[in-house]
Amino acid sequence: MADTQRLDKILSNSGFGTRKEIKQMVRVGQVTVDGRVVKDSSMHVNPYQNEVMVNGQKVEYREFVYLMMNKPAGVVSATWDNKFKTVVDLVPEAYRHFDVFPVGRLDRDTEGLLLLTNDGQLAHDLLSPKKHVPKTYYAKVDGKISQTDVEVFKKGVGLDDGYETLPAQLVILKSEEQSEIELTIVEGKFHQVKRMFEAVGKKVTYLQRITMGAVDLDRGLELGACRELTHRELDELKNIDNEL
Repeated sequence: MADTQRLDKILSNSGFGTRKEIKQMVRVGQVTVDGRVVKDSSMHVNPYQNEVMVNGQKVEYREFVYLMMNKPAGVVSATWDNKFKTVVDLVPEAYRHFDVFPVGRLDRDTEGLLLLTNDGQLAHDLLSPKKHVPKTYYAKVDGKISQTDVEVFKKGVGLDDGYETLPAQLVILKSEEQSEIELTIVEGKFHQVKRMFEAVGKKVTYLQRITMGAVDLDRGLELGACRELTHRELDELKNIDNEL
């Protein structure tokens, strides 16, 4: 039967416990499928067609979850690290069973918008170099940012390894000894924003990502906190081809 999955996998993915705990729940008759008590946790059911209930509670199955995190500094964008805390360590317990992973990466000392999901296809689409998904950063920079810098960034910047970046949009918010800017790029090279400013003799002292595609960082999210994307935000990400 197409689109079926093991009952214990469905219940585990829906947050009802470990496979072992679910097996025990099934054994004692706490799980029904289409109104009938079942005794085999390995049986296959269709989570979208069959009605699965646990202790009278209907299972609302979701295959994927999409989270926005306001990443704090000092945390790495990875699922595991033997030295530093990871963004996955900050994900609330209610979402742990989905095995989410960060969509791309932010440097350890960079804050701001980070998406986490278990939808590999969407992550691939957002990170594909062919898509040129725009990402906007707010930064504090040592050095006075000039209109000349704006023009250089607009043409593309030669980095220290010889790579020539694609055109980027630099907006000056404050031009002083410590300047404030917003920069929109469509790539994600290693330390790209910092290296772009180094190429024009400036140093980034604070960096925060504020948008990805058409999705803006929720300013109400505290550092380290996350929430699910709204339907509108998710639709905008999935329709990224139509927006670019």
